[in-house]
Amino acid sequence: MTRFALTVVRHGETRLNKEKILQGQGIDEPLSETGFKQAAAAGIFLNNVKFTHVFSSDLVRTKQLSFDLQTVHGILEKSKFCKDMTVKYDSRLRERAFLSVGSLQKYGVAEGWPLSELRAMAKAAGQECPVFTPPGGETLDQVKMRGKDFFEFLCQLILKEAGQNEQFSQEAPSDCLESSLAEIFPLGKNCASKFNSDSGAPGLVASVLVVSHGAYMRSLLDYFLTDLKCSFPVTLSRSELTSVSPNTGMSVFIINFEKGEVKPTTQCVCVNLQGHLTGVTKTH
Repeated sequence: MTRFALTVVRHGETRLNKEKILQGQGIDEPLSETGFKQAAAAGIFLNNVKFTHVFSSDLVRTKQLSFDLQTVHGILEKSKFCKDMTVKYDSRLRERAFLSVGSLQKYGVAEGWPLSELRAMAKAAGQECPVFTPPGGETLDQVKMRGKDFFEFLCQLILKEAGQNEQFSQEAPSDCLESSLAEIFPLGKNCASKFNSDSGAPGLVASVLVVSHGAYMRSLLDYFLTDLKCSFPVTLSRSELTSVSPNTGMSVFIINFEKGEVKPTTQCVCVNLQGHLTGVTKTH
């Protein structure tokens, strides 16, 4: 068995998040003052976790722009182990595009709509807001396919690296990867199946950090739930699984590849964890 951990974090708050304005990809606001505080709080919370890979959306609110630290760098600068780690930016991790560039040019409108207006358009079309796709926008299935594409790429990368060093999963660092996660995340009793050093499973070969966006993360959760049949903590309700993560909310998964199997089994440790935001203004 080959196992790795995946920690997915939403970017910190922007002014438009607070004002409930759609951003998508066409409008890309930097973090607000609260957003920087959230990123710092996330970094402090994760500072003892040993990540082996870090990926981020290439939009401003997740990555670094000039000398202005955004979410992923706000997290890494607090890390004891990953401060100098190279971040790989990937456009597949971008937020859902609510309008295409062609739509912006043709209709003269922008991803700057109030969320209430999108809800009104959805209602007029006889649909629920999350499912509704505005003219020229990216459908939920398209976002889900981006998530699937990135996840499959990630799995292939980890399996290839693990194959190049067959002894890695038996060495001390893999135990450190798992124990550093277990210090802060509810591994074990809150999981649908037992996940800790006593389970007899081999150690983790990698621990991956991904920084992305709210609607994207919800689509990725849907892929894990419906396509991969991911096991989730029994305490989670359906509404919690389909809700948008708060800014810098964290979801953690353990990915298991049995020898000879092409499709992994996935276990969810937590969804949209936000305990690190105590004392920091939160927005959804």
